Amino acid sequence: MPSLRITKRVIDKLETRDRIYTVYDRDLAGFGVRVSPTGHKSFIIEYRPGSGGRRIAKKRLSIGRVGTVTCEQARDVARTKLAEVRLGIDPSVERDADRKMPTFKEMAQRYLDDEAPRRLKQATIRNYEINIRRHANPTIGSLKISEIVRVDVAAMHNAIGGKSKVMANRTLETVSAVFRYAQEAGLVSEDFNPTRGIRSFKEPRRERYLSVDEFMRLGEALRLAETDGIPWANLTKERQSKHAPKPENQTTVFSSTAIDAIRMLIFTGCRLREILHLTWKEVDLERGLLFLADSKTGARAVVLNRQAHDILQRQVRNGPFVFPSDQRDIDPDGCLVQKPLADLNKPWRAVRRHANIDDVRLHDLRHSFASVGASAGMGLPIVGALLGHKQAATTERYAHLDASPLRAASDRIANHIADALNQSKAPADSKAGQKSAVCSVETSSRVSPSVVEANSSNDSRSERRRPQRTKQMGALTDRITASGI
Repeated sequence: MPSLRITKRVIDKLETRDRIYTVYDRDLAGFGVRVSPTGHKSFIIEYRPGSGGRRIAKKRLSIGRVGTVTCEQARDVARTKLAEVRLGIDPSVERDADRKMPTFKEMAQRYLDDEAPRRLKQATIRNYEINIRRHANPTIGSLKISEIVRVDVAAMHNAIGGKSKVMANRTLETVSAVFRYAQEAGLVSEDFNPTRGIRSFKEPRRERYLSVDEFMRLGEALRLAETDGIPWANLTKERQSKHAPKPENQTTVFSSTAIDAIRMLIFTGCRLREILHLTWKEVDLERGLLFLADSKTGARAVVLNRQAHDILQRQVRNGPFVFPSDQRDIDPDGCLVQKPLADLNKPWRAVRRHANIDDVRLHDLRHSFASVGASAGMGLPIVGALLGHKQAATTERYAHLDASPLRAASDRIANHIADALNQSKAPADSKAGQKSAVCSVETSSRVSPSVVEANSSNDSRSERRRPQRTKQMGALTDRITASGI
């Protein structure tokens, strides 16, 4: 095979033959140009890995096609790669590793199939799938996992944030989870995560609680939904065609199962999936408890009030689920098995539209349950226990509603001040009484909110026993029932 000083002029003069041949560079051993019968020309290097020697088979590594890489660029790359060979590094191993490196799309799918089912709830996995399919894959899905840099992720985050800041933050969390999985799999180094350093968008805190009037309208809408039906949103006063229903028949009646599931959310403050996936094995009507084995915060017990107890008693036991769907699954043996309700979106949209509370989500029923308890002065520890909060900080969002201890302290201080002001009109021989009243005012005014909260906390600890908690639960739901549910 010929040996020449490879230049652009030499390459241009290379003619095609009936078989592949290689022209090697005269100055840089191992560097050459490979010419195919079709006329394609590529820069290559050939070397013997390891310690070299005639007994070691040669390896060939392509640098790039002539035209996409200049002769001098190819020579510089060849010089670097051949120097690595002399240091004991095999460039082809690095090339093979790059070829085997998965793209983000491939890595994300492996994460969803392998890691996510072991660590996450099914609802969370579904959200991750949406975040990856709709938002992450279109922007970084085709990139090798090891080639993605912070600029790529930041661009994705900003693009999504232009439409929804909340969705952008959730997608960023999902992408970060995929990179953590890649670290554990050994595909990238432990300090490689391009999501680090990207600041999440500030999310407006949503606090939506139902008022008494809204509870009343909701109660009426729920009763109408399972009896006469909710009128259609696009109700027409005149029949548009021969077979169109009459205006009085343009209503939708929803199953009592779905409506009762909504009522359970209202009266227990449970999360949506805790009610939809509730099984009869988890229900103890005799003791008035639900034993949720797989809630968001782990296993927990839910105290049943009278209203929730009555709802469960009227459900038909025809399968494992308390609120079953009309649809059935087929098990591996070919038998039909019961499924739980998939969601409550359709009945809830109709009910809230009729009740004129279109901005209320199903999860806001949980917030409303907590707000009624906090406003009634039941104490944050009790409210947190009813909701199944593991951390006291989670219940702090309702602290501004639990003003009863502070209001009581404020009333006591004001009463002492009022007594002192009223006594200023008394005869001079009552000055001793005034001084005593003022001292009492000063003592009361020195009571800090932390002391008031501590006293409230001590009172709450004594109420944590189950009978007392049940009493509080009953009082709370009686307030909701009184509004018309």
